[in-house]
Amino acid sequence: MEPAIEAIIKELLDATGIPYSKVARSELAGQVIFSIETSDGGHSILGAHHDTLQALDLLVKKIVEKRMPPRDALSEDSTDNGMFIIDVNDHRTKQIRDLQTKAIMMAERARSFQYDVELTPMSAYERLIIHTTLQDAPNVKTESQGEGRNRRVVIKYSA
Repeated sequence: MEPAIEAIIKELLDATGIPYSKVARSELAGQVIFSIETSDGGHSILGAHHDTLQALDLLVKKIVEKRMPPRDALSEDSTDNGMFIIDVNDHRTKQIRDLQTKAIMMAERARSFQYDVELTPMSAYERLIIHTTLQDAPNVKTESQGEGRNRRVVIKYSA
């Protein structure tokens, strides 16, 4: 499945005339990442407010969905279920690492002071990274609270 996803990404980049040097697969925080390396700093793919990258991500997932036969829902390969993201020049990878660092630091604060730490509102994707990062952390548990744009992660101290 993964070589097919890489081929789709390259096909789209070639069709749009966006220059790239490499498309590589990696994994971070339970996410399969297909990273595109470009020489222009990724500006042509990122777009204003990263909307072009998000559109490319969605487009690749839709093409994969159409071209690939449906797989068993219990499949081990997360790319079979559309659980992958597209990155440009490690932009999203850096965001994931920053979120992981923030999660670990705030969990340590919750443990040290033995109180709940409420994070700022985040997207569902960012909340998922926080929950995944802290799922096995000792003496803390996470839960999402709030509605809509005000939904946030609360890191709760648990003795």
